[in-house]
Formats: sequence, structure tokens, C-alpha cells
Amino acid sequence: MDSRLLRTIIAALALACLGRIVIAAQGNPEAAKVKNPVAATPESAAAGKQIFTRNCATCHGINAEGGPGNDLIPPAPDLTDDKWDHGSTDGEVFDAIKNGVAPDFNMIPWKDKLKDPDVWNVVNYLRSIAKKK
Repeated sequence: MDSRLLRTIIAALALACLGRIVIAAQGNPEAAKVKNPVAATPESAAAGKQIFTRNCATCHGINAEGGPGNDLIPPAPDLTDDKWDHGSTDGEVFDAIKNGVAPDFNMIPWKDKLKDPDVWNVVNYLRSIAKKK
């Protein structure tokens, strides 16, 4: 194979991978505009904790700290820190839970398993356990 062609192919693949990383890290501007319709009450957080424990803790850990304690590759992220790869607004977190995270869907969509108020309760729960700076 011609070395220029090989370099071109390698460069194209590198740019494609970089593009996927940049897109994934940007969040969702439309979802960022969505406001949480469920008040962040202790009752909502408690309901969210129950939903999280049943549906999310398998991957993200019982304390939502993710990490190497699970067998996922890549490991599920820590949901208690201030670094959110797919957007950090309530609307973006809701969107990631409801619709999953494309393109690889390591975070699967829950839209067919959880009702919207349940997802908002999970968002409120995650906010309630966030590590304070």
C-alpha cells in the first residue's frame, strides 16, 4: 500500500475518533434548555434513590460513584462529582438517562422502562448526593 494513502487513512480515522469524543463531551444544547418540572424535595430525592438503587446501582454503584468496581468497559462514571461528560444541567442529565448516550450506548436508554417523573426524581436524587466543593 502506498505510504501516503496509509497516512491519509490513519489521519482520517484519528479525526473521526476525535470528532466523536468532542461531540460526546459537549452535552446536548437543546436538553440543556429543559427545566426540571419536579421540585427537588426530600420526597422526590427519596423516590429517586429507590429508582436508582433498583435500576442504576448495578452499573454506577450503590453510592453512584461508578468506577472500577463494576465490570463495564469503560467503567460507569461517578455521578456524585462535578464532572459530567454529557452535560451537567438537569435537562441534560434527564436526556442521558431517558435516551442513553450515543453513539455507543454504554449508557442505555431508559425511556421504555422509566416514566418521566421517575427520571426527574433520579436527577433530584443525584443532585442531593453530589459532593460539595
